[in-house]
Amino acid sequence: MTGALADLAAWTREGLALAFVVFLRVGAVMALMPGFGQQGVPQRVRLVLALAFTAVVFPAVAPTLPADMTGAMPWRFVLTETLAGLSLGIVMRLIIVALQFAGALAAQATSLAQLFGGAAAEPLPAMGNLMVVSALALAAMHGLHVKIAAALILSYDTLPAGQMPLAGGAAEWGIGRIAEALALGFSLAGPFLIASLIYNVALGVINRAMPQLMVAFVGAPAITFGGLVLLAVTLPLMLPVWLAWADGLLANPFEARP
Repeated sequence: MTGALADLAAWTREGLALAFVVFLRVGAVMALMPGFGQQGVPQRVRLVLALAFTAVVFPAVAPTLPADMTGAMPWRFVLTETLAGLSLGIVMRLIIVALQFAGALAAQATSLAQLFGGAAAEPLPAMGNLMVVSALALAAMHGLHVKIAAALILSYDTLPAGQMPLAGGAAEWGIGRIAEALALGFSLAGPFLIASLIYNVALGVINRAMPQLMVAFVGAPAITFGGLVLLAVTLPLMLPVWLAWADGLLANPFEARP
């Protein structure tokens, strides 16, 4: 009986050590994870979510973890797993950064950048906040939690536990993903930028033809109303494009793009 209890204690100690290694990576990802890692989510809820994702990921990656985890936790795992989690979390965060960038460009182009700018947990223009909330709701309806768990499991193939990420490969991969996110954000804000260009050109022509007319007072309500109408028309078309790109990123987050 004593021997069985000793074996059980050793097995439990080793299992907890392996689970903690997984928790290090999941916890680092949780700090930047889209949706679940937003600033508006309470810290206790994020801790529970990190434990829940750890319980999902650990059985799938346990065979790939090092077997020499008995005794004290090697400090190298604290460093390598945290760096691996932050690397993956930053790439996942680009899903939100693309929308924030598009919202900032669209709001600036339509003179809506200062409307309720600090009302949200993260300071965003109202237009950008609406884009982010709508996109996260759509992603959650399409299984965002499942895709994130799959990306965490996939990360152990590219970034094995206990190995330091290569600086050169990580830099190339990160720059490619950042450029891709910013290009998507600029594309999503394209209709607003084109409308703003047409509006300003027309305003200049009117001001040239009728110098006595105060076109700024006439045009300001027009561009605001036009921006809201354009948002109502284009947002349902933007979100599927963004969701397809986000699904591709989560399906293969470590693919380097040019």
